[in-house]
Amino acid sequence: MTQITGPERALALGTRTHAGAYRFDLASQHWWWSDEVYAIHGFAPHEVVPTTELLLAHKHPEDRERSVAALDEASRTGAAFSCVHRIVDARGRERVVTVVGGGQGSGPLGGPAELVGYFVDVTDVVEDRAQAAATVSIAAAAESRSVIDQAVGVVAFVEEVDPGAAFLVLRAASNDANVPIRVLARAIVGALPTLRHDPGRVRHFLDGLLAPAHRSTAAGA
Repeated sequence: MTQITGPERALALGTRTHAGAYRFDLASQHWWWSDEVYAIHGFAPHEVVPTTELLLAHKHPEDRERSVAALDEASRTGAAFSCVHRIVDARGRERVVTVVGGGQGSGPLGGPAELVGYFVDVTDVVEDRAQAAATVSIAAAAESRSVIDQAVGVVAFVEEVDPGAAFLVLRAASNDANVPIRVLARAIVGALPTLRHDPGRVRHFLDGLLAPAHRSTAAGA
């Protein structure tokens, strides 16, 4: 868990986030969610009764144990906390959320009376950063020694295969359409500036270029 000083740090990610407030009464185990928290979990406001069981059911299985540990520690100590994890909302969509909060008041056993804080949906921010990292990686792949090496690097990254497998993809396309590998490689590398090294655009371009009809066109170019 990462210590925080308040909700402002979680909300400082800007307009690409969606945040909602929560309150958890530790004695009654009663949760209160703002409308935004319902939306983050894929529900209409007050469509369901928020409970700890419901909350944990929507945690990603690989992150559930960590989420339980964070909730247990906060409930026991009342210390400010931040926990980043994945959830699967009511529509089956995977989201990345940050839960921040801390204890308030004094409970009968010496711990806090309640936990209050925010759920912050940071999915778009995470995807933006992953996209930026992928763009940098594609650009780096295009700095190899030869045009064929550059194309192999790009195909390897976009298709998530090793360079040997990427070369086999290019060779198969070359043999299938009787187009020299260097022609396909030159088309791939030459298109990168126009595609702005964007992973989605590059993937779409490769899908088209490696289709037989487009390979034939490239051969005549």
